[in-house]
Amino acid sequence: MNHTFVETNGIRLHVVQAGPVDGPLLILLHGFPEFWYGWKRQIEPLAAAGYQVWVPDQRGYNLSDKPAGIEAYTIDTLAADVVGLIERAGQQKAVLVGHDWGAAVAWWTAATYPDRVERLVVMNVPHPAVMKRFVSRDLGQMRRSWYIGFFQLPKLPEWLSSLGDWSMLARTLRKSSRRGTFSEADLQQYKTAWGQPGALRAMINWYRATLQKPPKRSPRIRIIVPTLLIWGAQDQFLKRDMAQPSIDLCDNGRLVFLEQATHWVQHEEADRVNTLLLEFLQ
Repeated sequence: MNHTFVETNGIRLHVVQAGPVDGPLLILLHGFPEFWYGWKRQIEPLAAAGYQVWVPDQRGYNLSDKPAGIEAYTIDTLAADVVGLIERAGQQKAVLVGHDWGAAVAWWTAATYPDRVERLVVMNVPHPAVMKRFVSRDLGQMRRSWYIGFFQLPKLPEWLSSLGDWSMLARTLRKSSRRGTFSEADLQQYKTAWGQPGALRAMINWYRATLQKPPKRSPRIRIIVPTLLIWGAQDQFLKRDMAQPSIDLCDNGRLVFLEQATHWVQHEEADRVNTLLLEFLQ
């Protein structure tokens, strides 16, 4: 793997690259509170299959730039970052694979820039229209999404998250995943990333922007690119009821439930996820 920095959309992103430089471009987009390392079990198999794999630390995370202000983290801006990466790779299109917030960015990119997306793979996050509907109307999902409201508070979430050697974030990863999913060595990698200057505030600003800075673009509701939705059924944060309505909004979509997996599906079921990815792409 090659670690480099790529200029895109007015900022500089740290990007891990692997695979042949003349292979089809595939971009892996991590979520909260991860960074490129969250795809460590997918990078090599995808590169070995012939893909030019780019895995950015998304803006605000780890070694990438962390612009100030909530407005720097709108979903429109995050999607534009991805398009910028595709352009910097010298490609017209890319395969997008996203998990958690990375899946939200992948959905939005496919909706607003369908000509830039070859294929779309999203994990454990619903279509944005479905998410909006459930968060505003479904009591069960509203309870599960309590932390989105908590993250709107100024300064307090950053302070609490950093206490006790990042114990709140580390405990959240451990308690919401299958036992043994995140080792002590893994958590140390995450703590180093969370401790980068300005990282924690920038990471939380993604959540603030989603409520305080709604998107200006009005994308089409239907997703016209081929789409695979992988969903760990034991997700504590997002109800599985949102999965089927999401794939119903895709012209060419497939939904796969992994019944024993949690929200952290690409960690817990890496071999199965990798097989599904390669089958769908090839």
